[in-house]
Order: sequence, then C-alpha cells, then structure tokens
Amino acid sequence: MEIASFAFSPATITVPAGTTVTWTNNDSAPHTVTTRTTLFDSGSLSRGETFSYTFAQAGVYEYYCAIHPRMTAGVIVE
Repeated sequence: MEIASFAFSPATITVPAGTTVTWTNNDSAPHTVTTRTTLFDSGSLSRGETFSYTFAQAGVYEYYCAIHPRMTAGVIVE
C-alpha cells in the first residue's frame, strides 16, 4: 500500500486472513495509518517509513490518517 499525494493507494484492497499488509509513505508530508478503534495505529510516518499489520480475522477494516482525517481507506479480509 502506498501513501502519496495525500491519499492511500489503492483505497480498498481485499486479502485473505493471515495477510500482512505494509504501507509505505512516499509523500513529502508525515501520515499515519490509524483505525477508529484501538486495533492499530502506526504513529507518524515520515517519507520512506513503513508500517505493517497482519490481518488475522475476516472483516472490514477502515482506517484513516490521524494528521489528515479526510484521508480514508479500507482493507477487506476474507
């Protein structure tokens, strides 16, 4: 998953349970990968930094950037 131009790309992905997803911040601004629950929060990622999370259970996981809350995306785990 890429973070660039103040967006997550792709905005939604579908993966099987047990998949580890890695986000890479390729933007000049810092960003986070944060769920509205306490499931995960990357903390501030500077350009070139990454965050990974393993999705163990099926479900729909929505996340956003806590610094730029209009940046939203999701992971569908089957």
